[in-house]
Amino acid sequence: MRMSHYPTDIQHFFLAGINYKKSDSATRSRFAISQDQYTWIMAEAKERGIAELFVLSTCNRTEIYGIARDLEQLVNLLCEATGEPTDLFYSIAYLQKGKAAIRHFFEVAAGLDSQILGDYEIVGQIKLAVKFSKEQGGIGPFIERLYNQVLQASKLVKNNTALSSGTVSVSFAAIQYVKEQVPDASGKNILLIGTGKIGRNTCKNLIDYLGCRQITLVNRTFEKARELATELGIKAIPDTQLNEAIQQADIIVVAANADEPIIRSAQLPAGKTQWIIDLSIPNNVHPEVATVAGKQLLNVDQLSRMKDETLQNRLKEIPRAQAIISAQKAEFLDWCQMRKQLAVLGVVKLKLEEINTCTTFTTTEDPANRIQKVLNTMAAKMRTQNQRGCHYLEAINDFIAFGVN
Repeated sequence: MRMSHYPTDIQHFFLAGINYKKSDSATRSRFAISQDQYTWIMAEAKERGIAELFVLSTCNRTEIYGIARDLEQLVNLLCEATGEPTDLFYSIAYLQKGKAAIRHFFEVAAGLDSQILGDYEIVGQIKLAVKFSKEQGGIGPFIERLYNQVLQASKLVKNNTALSSGTVSVSFAAIQYVKEQVPDASGKNILLIGTGKIGRNTCKNLIDYLGCRQITLVNRTFEKARELATELGIKAIPDTQLNEAIQQADIIVVAANADEPIIRSAQLPAGKTQWIIDLSIPNNVHPEVATVAGKQLLNVDQLSRMKDETLQNRLKEIPRAQAIISAQKAEFLDWCQMRKQLAVLGVVKLKLEEINTCTTFTTTEDPANRIQKVLNTMAAKMRTQNQRGCHYLEAINDFIAFGVN
């Protein structure tokens, strides 16, 4: 493992990422990070001397945060892991450093940067990303403190603003679409593929908000589908019966995590009207389906553009959320400054102890007391003045002065 040769401070905290704002779902899927790729990134980061990092990969974004020598280190890691060219990444990426990168992380966790404003599903994804990195030894004091402060800000925004009022997320946007576009939706045959978090949420919303009961679940692991089906009083089938279920369905919701499309045009019945909603990244419904007569295909990018009264109300809450973030960010920056000061004071203390052993003073005062007085004076000045090396020189002069009084 190579050691880093730079301080683990705010000036070496970087962010490189892509999201829904400048890239479509197909492009984002090329940079989506699997667990195996994440494991490789963590191991390789240690070899390259990257001090701390974590990767956030969701349907709407892939971001790598880290304490590194420079941004290029992080970008190279991400692109090597995915096998994608760096020039493509740079053409659609946002690159930030220091305070700007910190601010972005706060806004992501608060739902301000979500594809659907106020969507807090991202918080759970952040927790999982940091947890995995921590298990691999990738989280140090800087990111640990920042992560905790970010979670605190997100909680305050959620509890003290109406930014998350109503029920709006990618999965719920799908429900809104079905409600508005599908006649008599509650009586339709629905096939839901994938029973992970998004699939579960979508399924429950179909039942709770639209009154749908004719729902069939399919999952790669049949036991998971059967467990959810039993809980909700609906039907589950093994994936070997998928093609038959596709033929019978009026509405198909895909919330899986396959590496390639699960549904292609050849599997769909001719002459039948079907609404197909793809909530997956990478897309698990082949784009060719949109060209088939009678088939209405919707993906996460299109869902995000759905606007309703709830979202308009949330826009009014942005200033309050920003104020909370600013206060929490200021607390973190104060911690960074204090941490930096403690490091400097530690070095000065060692130097003063060295001077004391090499110099004879006429005072009878305990050297440890003299050193502490000097450090206290220096710390007070550092809190109110930014004189960098001047404080160090003053400390030495003060120590010598104490010694001859």
